[in-house]
Amino acid sequence: QVQLAESGGGLVQAGGSLRLSCAASGRTFSVYRMGWFRQAPGKVRDFVAAINWSGGRTYYGDSVKGRVTISRDVAKSTVYLEMNSLKPEDTAVYSCAAGSISGTYYKEDEYRYWGQGTQVTVSS
Repeated sequence: QVQLAESGGGLVQAGGSLRLSCAASGRTFSVYRMGWFRQAPGKVRDFVAAINWSGGRTYYGDSVKGRVTISRDVAKSTVYLEMNSLKPEDTAVYSCAAGSISGTYYKEDEYRYWGQGTQVTVSS
């Protein structure tokens, strides 16, 4: 089992920045990739970004490309999502996920473990 705990969400004005953190614990040695997804009210969950635990290759969703950066601290078993130039449409619950296979990075089903999520609200 892998446990994930997100932090760093909150209220920010449009154009502002936030950094989300996701601390992993448990059988972290089994993790191949970690990702961030978001779900706005009434909408399906969208892929935001992902990073391979070994090697650090990154992947980004089209809606956030150029505005977010995903990174990891292996020693701390923590993944970060730095978000800049935030827009009201970025408002959502952001969830961290971890997967043990090298599947399709943007598919939810490829991730076995999920955190509880953290709310990000961007005001106009």
